[in-house]
Amino acid sequence: MHRDQAAFKAAEALNTNCHCVNVELSALRAAVEARLTADGLPADLAASHPHLFSRTPVFLSAAHARRMAGTVRAVEAAAALPAYREAALQWAPAAARHDSGARGAFLGFDFHLSADGPKLIEINTNAGGGFLAAMLGDAALACCGSAVTQEQVHPAFEQRAVDMLVEEWRHAGRAGRPRSIAIVDEAPESQYLHPEFLLAQSALRRSGIQAVVASPGELQLHGRALHARGESVDLVYNRLTDFSLEAPAHRALREAYLGGIAVVTPNPRAHALYADKRLLGLLGDAAWLRGAGLDPALAGLLGEVVPATATVRREDGARLWQERKKLFFKPFAGYGSRGAYRGDKLTRRVFEDILRGGYVAQALVPPGERIPAEDGAALKFDVRNFAYGGEVQLLAARLWQGQTTNFRSEGGGFAPVLILP
Repeated sequence: MHRDQAAFKAAEALNTNCHCVNVELSALRAAVEARLTADGLPADLAASHPHLFSRTPVFLSAAHARRMAGTVRAVEAAAALPAYREAALQWAPAAARHDSGARGAFLGFDFHLSADGPKLIEINTNAGGGFLAAMLGDAALACCGSAVTQEQVHPAFEQRAVDMLVEEWRHAGRAGRPRSIAIVDEAPESQYLHPEFLLAQSALRRSGIQAVVASPGELQLHGRALHARGESVDLVYNRLTDFSLEAPAHRALREAYLGGIAVVTPNPRAHALYADKRLLGLLGDAAWLRGAGLDPALAGLLGEVVPATATVRREDGARLWQERKKLFFKPFAGYGSRGAYRGDKLTRRVFEDILRGGYVAQALVPPGERIPAEDGAALKFDVRNFAYGGEVQLLAARLWQGQTTNFRSEGGGFAPVLILP
């Protein structure tokens, strides 16, 4: 047996049979709440977010972790190619053609694991959970000791995140550090990951940067300055899922971005270059990538790691229906599993909606399985790589039951990733 495959089998066996390593959730929640309340921020995670964290870690082979990191670097190299950018921007909204210089912070590369290695099922530009997952890593160290390698635990993630936002500021041609940052999402207090916004706000404040959590309606333009709640804003950490900033309620943010009034990250250009699901068709086409000028080794890696993905066309409807059980259907600008369907779960009515356009069909790669207890039901999992500039900053898993990821499953939620030494 190939060495990497043997390592995968070892991790798979632990994910199936290891029931003795668990994170102490009460201590973890207490640590998050203490971090928030120390800064005068509200926190009651046990009541408000019972399925935010899983007590069950996911095991991963070091070879697969390295392959995922190599994939992240290969995607970054592809995204820098003029031919790739030209192809990506042909689908993009007008706002994405504006290049502010900011790369796009908090990219999330989501992988399913298979016997053939990790498979990159999608990339997200507003990937959530990093600040929360970093605290999971600390909890994993506390509970698991020598079972964990330092390779996957980044206790300095908060500082890395602050540094990333400062670097975005400088990539946009600004000097020094931003004085103030707004963390922006629709009705942020009602968002499930609102605790993460508060952790980000806390981290920024401790680094000496003023920070506010705000809705886009609270942003106002006063001449050449953006304001939120009466305070000036230099940089916006954007968590909106209006990736093109076209909604009327987002006018102030859009104008600040296009006019260079404030640095916005992630922004429409980052989404167009990384997260539109049609890009997976390019990233999985090794021959096209080589023709675009990508190093053949990197092109070959992406051709192996990215499942076959193609835009859904009505003329292919009969074939796609016949092959649907081997496919997963996703909207071009999908996020959070919204509007995504496993082919074997499709009804004719939903399939007809898909044929109207706006979807890709991706070869189905089943998620991994983690059995948390001897008599417990299996939980599905994926592995998210939080990355910036082609480098992985943090690994986290998400556990769930059902068709797609959610935070409603008993025993599910964000889980630490333990890399086998």
